[in-house]
Amino acid sequence: MRLSRLFRNKKQVLSFEIFPPKPEVPLENLFDSIPGFKALSPDYISVTYGAGGSSRGRTVEIASRLKNTYGIEAMAHLTCVGHSVEQIDQVLESLKQENIKNVLALRGDPPIDQPDFDFSKGAFRYANELIAHIRKAKEGDFCIAAAAYLEGHVDSKRLDEDRRRLKDKVDAGVDLLVTQLFFDNRLYFDFLDRAAQIGINCPIVPGVMPIFNARIKTMTARSGCSIPAKLVLMIDKYQDNPEDLRKAGIEYAGKQIRELLDGGAPGVHLYTMNRLKSTTEILEVAGLR
Repeated sequence: MRLSRLFRNKKQVLSFEIFPPKPEVPLENLFDSIPGFKALSPDYISVTYGAGGSSRGRTVEIASRLKNTYGIEAMAHLTCVGHSVEQIDQVLESLKQENIKNVLALRGDPPIDQPDFDFSKGAFRYANELIAHIRKAKEGDFCIAAAAYLEGHVDSKRLDEDRRRLKDKVDAGVDLLVTQLFFDNRLYFDFLDRAAQIGINCPIVPGVMPIFNARIKTMTARSGCSIPAKLVLMIDKYQDNPEDLRKAGIEYAGKQIRELLDGGAPGVHLYTMNRLKSTTEILEVAGLR
């Protein structure tokens, strides 16, 4: 099913993100957890795509297994960084052959070991160019999602520039937007108002990242996401007690989800970090279990 249809027919959609394990880790380690994730009744699960396309084969394989073995609707991430048109079309054709109808189109990050990566080497420099290509070359084959950055993309110099780029993505053919992580729900609801002002009318789904350890500070610094003072205090309080920090993070994420849904969000996209137990506990706090 195309997710655009799902969002038209369901008031609030629950979805998860999982990621392919490292190459040296068997995929079965992840697949063993899928029945447990399915028991949580997600409407779909998205599968990430490694930096520079490093895990693209596994992305397709995992998305296919979700859809065709477990009966869970899947959305495959697809990045354009460092890719030729032929490589992108090859991935799209593989997804089509596996009956995957949903793609999250992203610019993507360069390989970790290439800090001076030249983005001009790829066929497309920005996500809106990738989106336009998918829409034109594969018309009707895919529902296309894209990312929204509530506080601006880390590479954008100004918020107004970031919003223009977001509108470019929507105008190129996006069906829905999924936000990157944030920890203050006011940012999300304010963003909805600003998006409507510039003519963005597609569903904007909040992405929730649980705090499982103190490394979240590093992650947010890289992504340009702010951490509210009360959350900084929580992390500092439990930074020497990993299990207590995990529990506090679960409580925070569950309450954040509940507030978003009560505020009228069209659903929530939970970044599970492949953690089934913690995901289950978060949904219990949110009243979704």
